[in-house]
Amino acid sequence: MKIKLILHVFFLLFITVFTVRSQDMGFEEYNPKSTLVVPKSEVKRAKFPFIDVHSHQRSMSPESLSALVTDMDLLNEAIMVNLSGGSGRRLNEKIKNIQANYPNRFVVFANVDFDGVGQEGWTEKAVAQLENDVKNGAKGLKIFKSLGLRYTDIKGNRLSIDDERIDPIWAKCGELGIPVLIHAADPKSFWDDMDADNERWLELKTHPRRKRSATDPVPWQQIINEQHRMFKMHPNTTFINAHMGWYANNLKKLGALLDDIPNMNVGIAAVIAELGRQPKSARQFFIQYQDRILFGKDSWRPNEFPTYFRVLETGDEYFPYYKKYHAFWAMYGLDLPDDVLKKVYYKNALRIIPGLDKTLFPD
Repeated sequence: MKIKLILHVFFLLFITVFTVRSQDMGFEEYNPKSTLVVPKSEVKRAKFPFIDVHSHQRSMSPESLSALVTDMDLLNEAIMVNLSGGSGRRLNEKIKNIQANYPNRFVVFANVDFDGVGQEGWTEKAVAQLENDVKNGAKGLKIFKSLGLRYTDIKGNRLSIDDERIDPIWAKCGELGIPVLIHAADPKSFWDDMDADNERWLELKTHPRRKRSATDPVPWQQIINEQHRMFKMHPNTTFINAHMGWYANNLKKLGALLDDIPNMNVGIAAVIAELGRQPKSARQFFIQYQDRILFGKDSWRPNEFPTYFRVLETGDEYFPYYKKYHAFWAMYGLDLPDDVLKKVYYKNALRIIPGLDKTLFPD
């Protein structure tokens, strides 16, 4: 009788503790499974071969390339653009390995090191190095967000994106006929107050280093404006604005910018969750600006690509993103027409990036 009583008491204590713990659960842990029953599409492979214009690979050794191609073939990825090419000897080694193993499956963009701006001859040396990198096989230039956020000149002043001392670099890209893929700033919410109204609260809570003050290092809009001014100053240079210029949550504004800046294109890397929560508006945007949008993923995680395919290709309803801290909302498919899909997946990239193998694609 005592044993039964003791077991009963322990059971009640367990239920009490579990109930209290459940009630005290924070938003960070709350991640319910949807009970909604709707048709579900499994899209593990893109409908058409695609070009990923936004990838980063540190190693492009023969062994790494072979492993990448195996995964790319499963996804129907025809060409990968490695934006982390570097410059000089490091870039040349990557290109050499590509040419010797998979010359039609990979291309590399060069990078510029902005340390030392303000030193005598810096601009001329940077332009000459870029020209040499393109001569050796680089197909474009990638600019990281450090420009505008962290780089300073030799006097310690923040280096703005439209600084006249780096202006010749953008002009040289236009002269050489190569695109510039540029990542400027980060989501505006990183600059906003971290309170109950901040849509990125969970991301900032779990990744506190991403939080900035309203003026760290300058207001968000200032960096974005610098970028747009620079685009306009170089109408003969083609720009790919990474992450849809952080305006994927304001497609009306982004459309106005595309109308105003005809040499600006956008990549969808890392913003698919923004598009998937507004299927009607996003579908209309993709149809209207179908010649200006390029496919990209950013981080190389093959298991995450099907979410992109599902948003772009299907009419599925209410499905989750793979990172709750990026998007705690559900997403919906855009069900894009085939002619639009082909442009986003590969036709726009074939037109913008020189020297890609067109025989890998159906038309």
